[in-house]
Amino acid sequence: MDRRRRRNGFTTGLAVPLGAALTLVLTLLLAVPAAWAYLPQGNAVSDPTALLRNALPIEQGDLQKLQHRLEDTSDDLRAKRWSSLTGSVRRAESQLGSSRERILASFDPADRATAEALLVDTEVHLRDLAAAGEAQDRDRFLAERREALADIGRAEALLVGPFPFAIPSEFDSLPRLLGRATVRLTTTKGDLTTVVDGYNAPLTAGAFVDLVQRGFYDGLPFDRAEDFYVLQTGDPAGPQTGYVDGATKQERQVPLEIMVSGQEAPFYNQTFEDLGLFKAEPVLPFASKGTLGWAHSDKALDDGSSQFFLFLFEPELTPAGLNLIDGRYAAFGYVVDGLDVLEELTADDGIVKATVIEGADNLRPHA
Repeated sequence: MDRRRRRNGFTTGLAVPLGAALTLVLTLLLAVPAAWAYLPQGNAVSDPTALLRNALPIEQGDLQKLQHRLEDTSDDLRAKRWSSLTGSVRRAESQLGSSRERILASFDPADRATAEALLVDTEVHLRDLAAAGEAQDRDRFLAERREALADIGRAEALLVGPFPFAIPSEFDSLPRLLGRATVRLTTTKGDLTTVVDGYNAPLTAGAFVDLVQRGFYDGLPFDRAEDFYVLQTGDPAGPQTGYVDGATKQERQVPLEIMVSGQEAPFYNQTFEDLGLFKAEPVLPFASKGTLGWAHSDKALDDGSSQFFLFLFEPELTPAGLNLIDGRYAAFGYVVDGLDVLEELTADDGIVKATVIEGADNLRPHA
């Protein structure tokens, strides 16, 4: 998203201008199948908590297979295929039972007791989940699945080891988030709870959390609102378009930073188009309502400073894995609570206060 501002307070066009982008998306959606060759394969995962679980830098096939088995029950649940749902849960119970010792052996000894308690809780939720399936109780099924997946996610988070890659030395002066943080955005319509992911976007998430802790976003309006597309803020009062470092008196700029699935480290200041990766999938895709994205101008990829946007995911216009934002802008987190508030926000609203409520200790001011 363009970070420049007109005198009337609104930003100008995108690197792909907004109207043109929407027109192009609609054209592609209505085009012949050959048009899809220029876009990545569709990714149906749009739940923010599932996206965050999938983005953890871990490899534990048994636990991740269990996670995906439960997540994949959504289609059967929508179709009310209760016998299939119950069968899937029973298979998940059996899978956990047969792989339990192998899963526990993958944890650090110091975390094994915690992991074992989480697996015990998961087993309880799976039993209740199967009972909900047999009773054809949708609300109970959703609640128990949510709890089971939350336990699995907590266990997976324990498996994350040392920070997985080295950030290029040219960015040593920039803050970085070496892990995750939870940030509450108190808006004029209510609270949004966001999780920002430094495992896959450490410089972008680091710049955001650093500015939150400085109170930079407190009192700023949403200066751009595009229905079904974006809600943007972070443009300070006055002539500046970003955060000016008090020591250098210069605007601090953050590079475009995108982690691609299967890569060991993010690409910097290169779009998927630049890289020739027309079918690549980012680890943090713009696939959920409330995806946090970092704005840059239409003239450079490395001049993002403080402005960010909330992606207003619209399945018909920007389906998960089939949009023109992935690979052009950096996603760095997701709204995980308060989506009802997000739907009510307009350009007449703003951020009252931004607060780091968990993970502040993962922030480093520089290398």
